[in-house]
Amino acid sequence: MGKVTAAILRGGEVIEHLALDARMPHLADSAFIWVEVLNPLDGEFAVLQERFGLHSLAIKDSMSPTQAPKIDVYDDQIFVVLKMARLLGDEIQYAAIDAFVSGRHIITVRHTEDAELAHAHDKFRNASASTRPGPDFVLHAIMDFSVNSYFPVVQMIEDEVLSMEQRLLDAFLGREEVTRLFRLRREAIQLQHVLTRMSDVCGKLANLEVPCIGTDVKPYFRDVHDQLVRLDGMIGRLVDVIRAVFEASNLLEQQRQGASTRKLAGWAAILGAPTAIAGIYGMNFSNMPELQARYGYPIVVGLILSICLGLYVRFKKLRWL
Repeated sequence: MGKVTAAILRGGEVIEHLALDARMPHLADSAFIWVEVLNPLDGEFAVLQERFGLHSLAIKDSMSPTQAPKIDVYDDQIFVVLKMARLLGDEIQYAAIDAFVSGRHIITVRHTEDAELAHAHDKFRNASASTRPGPDFVLHAIMDFSVNSYFPVVQMIEDEVLSMEQRLLDAFLGREEVTRLFRLRREAIQLQHVLTRMSDVCGKLANLEVPCIGTDVKPYFRDVHDQLVRLDGMIGRLVDVIRAVFEASNLLEQQRQGASTRKLAGWAAILGAPTAIAGIYGMNFSNMPELQARYGYPIVVGLILSICLGLYVRFKKLRWL
């Protein structure tokens, strides 16, 4: 069952709690309604649509928790999809926060308990006297809260990748570590796509004429946009580092295999000489040279040892052994 809370705010303070089935009171000039919805049901969406004039397409998008970050404009209202992130093991879990915003209300929709909304009241109290907190300011607070959730995720990925990079310099990466690195690369690329979409949404709110977004709030959105650009640069560098670790791991593995191949080839050549000589003199022919020689045996053994020693010294100089 969904959970719905509604309140009237003015000057950053809650002045009255509301029930959706109650009659909507008259709002003062600086007051607005903030409705928070957790795990909404179809019936609750129907009530919200009727009372606040929400567009049916926005309602349909909000019912899906897998929507990518975006902003849609419907007459004098906007619909915004934001994403929060948290790293669990090797997997980044995303939680969507949808917001229906107009000049007199903001409706935020969540589909998971873990996606905590920004507690914007402190921001209202710390705002300058010229700022009149409204739905657009709440939207900024939620977006700022969402973007801040990415920094610990990026930091954890960075620490893990740099740790693997150091282990690569000390020893070869094992199969499990390579698999983990592949998963981190996949998650990092997906995070980069989400950051790009979030940056696009924030850029539109900061630079374009969007309904419900006042000019006094745009600098705050530009500040969030700068954080997203910084995050995008960080995750882009991490993807490059992961790619470099893969390439270095592949080169080191090829080098190790090449060294092993050269070592095997060197010992095979050393062992091949006595094998060839012994094979020739092991043939059961009556007429073979040196079979009746008095010093034939020590001469052949000496020749074998000389050839083996010469090959060993040669391969040692070539660093094959």
